[in-house]
Amino acid sequence: MGPLKGIRVIEMAGIGPGPFCAMMLSDMGAEVIRIDRLGLKGSGSRAAVLNRGRRSLALDLKNSAGVETLLRLVEKADILIEGFRPGVMERLGLGPEICLQRNAGLIFGRMTGWGQDGPLAQAAGHDINYISIAGALGAMGYADRPPAPPLNLVGDFGGGAMYLLAGVLAALIERNTSGKGQVIDAAMTDGTASLLSPFFGLMAMNMWTTNRESNKLDGGAHYYGCYVCADDKYVSIGSIEPQFYALLLQKCDISDPQFDAQQDQQQWPQLRDKLAALFKTKPREEWCTLMEGSDVCFAPVLGLGDAPSHPHNIARKTFVEYDGITQPAPAPRFSRTQGSIQASAALVGEHSEQILQGWGFSDADIQQLKQAGAI
Repeated sequence: MGPLKGIRVIEMAGIGPGPFCAMMLSDMGAEVIRIDRLGLKGSGSRAAVLNRGRRSLALDLKNSAGVETLLRLVEKADILIEGFRPGVMERLGLGPEICLQRNAGLIFGRMTGWGQDGPLAQAAGHDINYISIAGALGAMGYADRPPAPPLNLVGDFGGGAMYLLAGVLAALIERNTSGKGQVIDAAMTDGTASLLSPFFGLMAMNMWTTNRESNKLDGGAHYYGCYVCADDKYVSIGSIEPQFYALLLQKCDISDPQFDAQQDQQQWPQLRDKLAALFKTKPREEWCTLMEGSDVCFAPVLGLGDAPSHPHNIARKTFVEYDGITQPAPAPRFSRTQGSIQASAALVGEHSEQILQGWGFSDADIQQLKQAGAI
């Protein structure tokens, strides 16, 4: 059932990084219950992969009985994660001080864009804004046009959810020594800035510039990027190391001496144009036959619809079909305690009574909560 079997998690329903972190915790075996708004009861979709693996309890948190219900659940939880603006949980009577009074060992994970404090803490925002002030978005894309939004992978999921996950798991380990819980302030701006650590190091060594499309890994180098083929499909190459670059030239049957100047940045634009013209001479499948699996560092650029059918992904079972929905399998892999998808996405409030019964509420308690309109 995964390495987190036996760990109980409360997820305050939200969007983006909070649900992604909760999905990861569930995939790793934790019991995760999602606290949804009572007014949304019955809504949702089984196909919402981001919400997989959790049961749903619909609560009215403007009702004192609903708040007390959640605090009773907190008493038996290991982790609580929430993604509201700073102060919302406090106004509900569910802030970390109150929750830690009820359960001193609770790990209270807080996920925001800007962080719990700072001049922007109360402002609305989304992934694109958070990665903007962290410096990531300004480093991506072509030089002759505005930066391109890299989906919401960098801020929401990379700089957000994964740092929240790392924080709550680290705190869980530390609790084994101290016996105490703590609060995790995970901000997407902080996490995205952390992801940029290698590039700040490269800048300090004069090996990276702040100009887009002028560096080895940002599309500036001809040997690291994407090219269009004769059938208008794309391939990617990453022939950074000299031996891999030499193999690229060999596979492409390139004898032009200009290509010998691999690291001459002044010649990169011309060399990129020459490679672009070359890749346009064959359809993608021919380039795959020629290079895929070699040390050229090559791969076809696949869309979301094509990726599950790539032979490597099939062999690795990177994607699975669960309840008729094709989706990524749990990652990473564990040798002894492999996790799994526990269930399809729940509808809001689908498991309210079941959850409360499993967490120690009596039938009389549940009936009272129904009568009070709390569940």
